[in-house]
Amino acid sequence: MKKTNRLGRGLGALIPEQQNNEPENAQSLYEISVSKVKANPYQPRQAFDRQALEDLQKSIKEKGIIQAITVRKVKNHYELIAGERRLRAVLELGYEKIPAYIIKVNSKEEMLELAIIENVQREKLNPIEEAAAYQRLIDECNLTQDDVARKIGKDRSTITNIIRLLKLPEDIKDSLKSGGITTGHARALLAIENTSVQKDLWKKILRNNFSVRKVEALVKRLDEKKPVKNKEKIKRSVFVQKVEDNLREVFGTKVNIRVKNEGGSIDIEFYSPEDLNRLLEIIETING
Repeated sequence: MKKTNRLGRGLGALIPEQQNNEPENAQSLYEISVSKVKANPYQPRQAFDRQALEDLQKSIKEKGIIQAITVRKVKNHYELIAGERRLRAVLELGYEKIPAYIIKVNSKEEMLELAIIENVQREKLNPIEEAAAYQRLIDECNLTQDDVARKIGKDRSTITNIIRLLKLPEDIKDSLKSGGITTGHARALLAIENTSVQKDLWKKILRNNFSVRKVEALVKRLDEKKPVKNKEKIKRSVFVQKVEDNLREVFGTKVNIRVKNEGGSIDIEFYSPEDLNRLLEIIETING
């Protein structure tokens, strides 16, 4: 039996079927053939949850396709930009048509940028997929973290912290992808420099179901147990702590002031060559 596409609550009547005369406007909503939509070569999502896909199929059968996919026209077919879960659900349901926004894209770089931004904004990516997507924008589209933050609509510090998740060992990243640990757990683990200690604590999180606050307390305890040079801890004054906090606010990254006798040093962390350039630009601005 031929299955018909259901767009839900009269939406189909508002969407014209795509004809040969392709519209020239930047974005148009049409009903197009599912068979003509090709996979997104820049898909940031790496894993598709089977249960979530089945839930989406049930929703589509009950209410129709509420949200259109986004595509671009390439010769005699369409290339998916965003909406792969919806497309997969519709394919498995056997529907022949799907509502789609058709937009004009002029280059591979623009396609990559749109695909990632659309997916981050519209699809629920796991934290590692999101971090990898931001890093691709920086590496392949020559964007800065400030550029990415502006395009995504988030603070630059948020983008920096998400990208830092890529520094975690692979098994911990896999655990974050699958939901074994949360982003809060992962950020706490990032404060541990020793990979083996990092993994030991991660295993304890999984085994004992530690809260993020518990993990943060354990990390702090580990930090306090670090051997201090000359076997003597330097007391941090309220003034030094305040200066350190102010510098962290200015540079948008971790800053550590090390006090030694009459002098000391200031450590400013960066996480990529691009992040170092950003810090140098801030320093140049301060120098006038």
